[in-house]
Amino acid sequence: MRLDPLFEALDRIDGPGETVQETLRLVAPPSYAHRYIVSLIASFIRGNPEFFVNLEVTTSDMVTLGILENRFDLAVTGIEQSRAGIKLIPFRESPAVCVMRPEHPLSGRKILKPVDLHEQELIALTYRHGRRGQLDRLLHQARAEPKIVAEVSTSFAAADMAREGLGLAVINPFPVYHYRSPDLAFVRFESPMRYRGHFVVSDQKPVPRIARAFMRHLRLNTPPDPFSDPG
Repeated sequence: MRLDPLFEALDRIDGPGETVQETLRLVAPPSYAHRYIVSLIASFIRGNPEFFVNLEVTTSDMVTLGILENRFDLAVTGIEQSRAGIKLIPFRESPAVCVMRPEHPLSGRKILKPVDLHEQELIALTYRHGRRGQLDRLLHQARAEPKIVAEVSTSFAAADMAREGLGLAVINPFPVYHYRSPDLAFVRFESPMRYRGHFVVSDQKPVPRIARAFMRHLRLNTPPDPFSDPG
């Protein structure tokens, strides 16, 4: 007769055994991962020492693929890529803003329109971003021709170049505002451009408990700002 089941039963009666560490496989693009996600991972782990987080930073295009291939439990992204096999959970929404140094001639405006960018030095996103084409169409409709001085792949890079005095940029203010507002002016850009952040999970399996806990942690601990709202 095997005694193992008896000993296991006695262990359960005596009380819970050693806590099993749970791991969250998390993925995010650079604009979300650097500083914003990292700081909230730190507070999440401090409050839940039994949790472990494995964070991978990759391009927005690869985020969804990672969920589909079951390499990650949760993604946080600003790109809407609705496709079979995944579920998008709204997280954050914001309008476009123009960002520039405080001494820039347009920094005192309450709102800027596409026509106001005519002949202004502009730091643009690269053409692989859908937002670049959307902005180009708005500028064309307004007959505005800014001078493009640089092209970058992330909103953080655009904001940092604006901070260096190269010109202004049209970007998603979230989460850049939280880290660059002391050094830059943020002015709302009048346009139909809206940015929506999402949690991405698989719709083929239950969302792990640790992933649900992390989503709740982000919702509760993301500080407010003048531009973005909870999704």
